[in-house]
Amino acid sequence: MTPELPDVEARLARERPVPAAAFRGALGRQLAENDPGYGPRPQRLRTRVIAWLLGGEMLLALALLAALGKL
Repeated sequence: MTPELPDVEARLARERPVPAAAFRGALGRQLAENDPGYGPRPQRLRTRVIAWLLGGEMLLALALLAALGKL
C-alpha cells in the first residue's frame, strides 16, 4: 500500500456519486411493478428434494457396484 491510498479512500467516500432521489424513486417503483414474484413453494418441497437426492445416491451406489463387478 502506498501512503496516498488512505487519502484516496477518504476522497472517494466523501465524493461518491449518488443518483438523484427522483431517479431512485422511479427505479424502485419500476422494479416493484415489474417484479414477477415467485409465489408459494410447492407442497412437500423438502420431501421431494430428499427423494430426488436419495434416488441419485442409489443410482450412484448401483453404478459403483456395477463398476466393481459386484452386481
